[in-house]
Amino acid sequence: MTFILPAFAASAPPLDGDLAGDPEIAGYLRSAREHLGLEIALIGRWVEDGMREITHVDSVLDLPLGPGFRQHREETYCWHVLTGDLPEMITDPAPYPVAQALHITHALPVGAHFSVPLRLSDGTVWGSFCAMSSQPDPTLTSRDLAIFESFAAMAAERIDTLLAAAAHREQTRQRIEDMFEGDAVTIFHQPIHLLADDQPAGVECLARFPDVNKRSPGTWFGDAESAGLGEELEMTAVRGAIETFGSVPQGFFAALKAPARCVVSGAVRAALEAEPAADVVVTLTQYAAAEDKLALVQALEAIRPAARVAIDMVGTSYASMQLAALVKPDFVKLDMALARNVATDPAARALVSAVVALVSKWNGAVIAEGIEESAQAEAMQALGVTYGQGYLFARPMPMVAAAQHLAGIVG
Repeated sequence: MTFILPAFAASAPPLDGDLAGDPEIAGYLRSAREHLGLEIALIGRWVEDGMREITHVDSVLDLPLGPGFRQHREETYCWHVLTGDLPEMITDPAPYPVAQALHITHALPVGAHFSVPLRLSDGTVWGSFCAMSSQPDPTLTSRDLAIFESFAAMAAERIDTLLAAAAHREQTRQRIEDMFEGDAVTIFHQPIHLLADDQPAGVECLARFPDVNKRSPGTWFGDAESAGLGEELEMTAVRGAIETFGSVPQGFFAALKAPARCVVSGAVRAALEAEPAADVVVTLTQYAAAEDKLALVQALEAIRPAARVAIDMVGTSYASMQLAALVKPDFVKLDMALARNVATDPAARALVSAVVALVSKWNGAVIAEGIEESAQAEAMQALGVTYGQGYLFARPMPMVAAAQHLAGIVG
């Protein structure tokens, strides 16, 4: 019988955690076992050196084996089913010399047995979906085998999906790790202007990545998160921003984005203290997911000797307003959605006014992001917003060009 087994350059990689603990696969095993009145159901995969490794087990018996247990494939029913030496359904192993020659037949013992190969979309036989009982069962029929095959097909499809997802995560991880080694994170500066006189007051540091025309910074950060490298990439951007502070002329502030978890961990504070700069603003992002708000507030207070504090995307959620009132930051940055609508929408203007009124209680200032039209800038200024940021003033640019913009050398 012709079939293709997985090929390994060396040993089989450890089973992906999502696959090992997948509740759908566990459900297929249990449902198949219970429907047929069997005692044990398991999945095994074919690995190197002619071995079978058990990956999932569902059993009413206390078994001496479990996930990770390996045995030579020739010692398993599943292998002999795959090669055609045994049928997929055995109601009693007694008539089968191959089954009688297997140690497990007498050690368990094995009475009834089902085994169906798990075939992936690329044609390989990844492993087997099998179940058994300790007593023969002559009542089992071809209909029972068809039901078992249906559960096996669902398990194979799920395994195929999870293996593809794991491969994608690994490719993503490798791409991001290669980027770390290549120092491919570039920092651009976007000027921030005073609305009163349209003069620059500072810059915000923004991370840019390779193939920027195809994949946005948000996609890079999202990929890094899915690969377990989210915080590492975030801190790479933070440190990269700090390294560019020296290009910002005296008298202007430099702002960097800092996710809440990097602030709470102390990593941002340590990075700032390692390379102190004159006028720094730490803009807090991704704070909605922070479970311990008190720890976040304390971490921000610890940063204040080295930097002023801003909170990003304030104004369109109660949580952002609540955090701003708790932290009392030097700046709040309005959600970009407010800039888009402030010139025409009374509700947007009311929200902006509420933020301005709140921040004025501790003499903070408001920065409006996403300003693209003069009408938006005029409306924001009329509502008491101090600073504007957006394409109306300047796009993100290399730090040398940004320094020239601040100095008035270029428009």
